[in-house]
Amino acid sequence: MKVGIMGGTFDPIHLGHLAMAESAREIFALDEVLFIPSARPPHKVERFVTPEVHRLMMTYLATQSNEKFTVSPMEFLREGLSYTLDTMNALREKFGAAAELFFIIGADSMADLSKWYKARELVSKVHFIATKRPGVEVDLPALEEFFGEAAMAHIHQVETPGLEISSTDIRERVRAGRSIKYLVPEVVEEYIARERLYK
Repeated sequence: MKVGIMGGTFDPIHLGHLAMAESAREIFALDEVLFIPSARPPHKVERFVTPEVHRLMMTYLATQSNEKFTVSPMEFLREGLSYTLDTMNALREKFGAAAELFFIIGADSMADLSKWYKARELVSKVHFIATKRPGVEVDLPALEEFFGEAAMAHIHQVETPGLEISSTDIRERVRAGRSIKYLVPEVVEEYIARERLYK
């Protein structure tokens, strides 16, 4: 079994996330893509993050139309900071040793992979799919220098549709009373308006 994992704060989830996940699913013939909203991301402890219930609900709403997409609240059920390695170890127990895990990540985040918690151990256990837009390159030589030649078999890069969308921009648009139509799924747009998020 080949399982894609799409982690992130999803504050809010947007069409760029969904396009990345679907491209990776198709190119790597993944059986499913599991979306896991991050509960307490270590790199965002200093900033306000929208309450878990809203981020989880928006992720459910955004993914419900794709039968290959599923959502897990597993990080919300665990104490402490949300380290990717802990999540991957839990998924390994769930899916078994024979399953292949593919963590889907943006090329910009891939540049910081060496700074992640126990990064070398993480890359040894999980495949990383770096989704890059045209004109955005992953620095593979720098990654090889840090992780070693053998680990590069677990690091892949693919081009995805060039959707220049960010959650930060969406929050700022809502705050300023501007439209977010066609940046998020319609059901997510309706949820944000109904719950008065990002005001």
